[in-house]
Amino acid sequence: MSSEARNILVVSHTGRSDSLDAAVQVIAQLLDAGAVPVLQRDEREEICATGLAPEDLAILYEDVRPADLELVIVLGGDGTILRAAEIVRGFSAPILGVNLGHVGFLAESERDDLADAVHRVIGRDYLVEERMTLSVRVKRDSEVIFETWALNEATVEKASRERMLEVVIEVDARPLSSFGCDGVVVSTPTGSTAYAFSAGGPVIWPSVEAITMVPLSAHALFARPIVVGPDSSLAIEVLKRTDATGVLWCDGRRTHDLEPGARVVVRRSSVPVRLARLHESAFTDRLVKKFHLPVSGWRGPAPRD
Repeated sequence: MSSEARNILVVSHTGRSDSLDAAVQVIAQLLDAGAVPVLQRDEREEICATGLAPEDLAILYEDVRPADLELVIVLGGDGTILRAAEIVRGFSAPILGVNLGHVGFLAESERDDLADAVHRVIGRDYLVEERMTLSVRVKRDSEVIFETWALNEATVEKASRERMLEVVIEVDARPLSSFGCDGVVVSTPTGSTAYAFSAGGPVIWPSVEAITMVPLSAHALFARPIVVGPDSSLAIEVLKRTDATGVLWCDGRRTHDLEPGARVVVRRSSVPVRLARLHESAFTDRLVKKFHLPVSGWRGPAPRD
């Protein structure tokens, strides 16, 4: 494929019929506009089973390089968007999510707006915002034994249900507290409405640059969520005295086992995730809509003199 072509990657949850139907609709609209729909090989096979011609569809990494993608259209919930972010990690193509799931904070549009969303993509009528991500390293003594990243959160959890995980947490290489717990969640503002939220953490507006740490079922007096600046580093060490092993999860997708003595160091990554936005909607409105918050009776601010 020529690098001059308008290569649009389509990522969908093809195991669901509504997502498959949406992908077919998007691909047809892209083809009509002269753009090149790009798919991963396994998704192309499923979508071509609906009757689309394989020669009309490019395959990522075979016909088109990630660097030559103009944009990514994601059809699904936040989990599918996280998968797409993993696919184009480190490349410039922004991600436009169309929510086919339930409570989705990363998606920009809903299923009913799909045709308009693609029309806006064709017209390059969208904004791009960058979301902070986390760099995550697992160390043993001074050696880095595993390295990954997260858009939502990095979570250290106990590996077995019956045993508690003994950890010590650090801020900027200084110890803060040690306790037994089910785990610890380190989150970005984007992830503050995901796992960290369900664990009792604060909701942080996407425009705020910060990192949060939320203990999970901690047996300690001082085990409250903490919020630090974007230049701070946070660490969770699995104490050698613990009887349990731990496991690291990043965005629920990338994992690594943690033996006693392992230390997980989390700081801001230099590589953000780029999201395409069709509307400059307030995050407050997104919270109200997604969580069905009661705002009836609000009359708005008093008019200015």
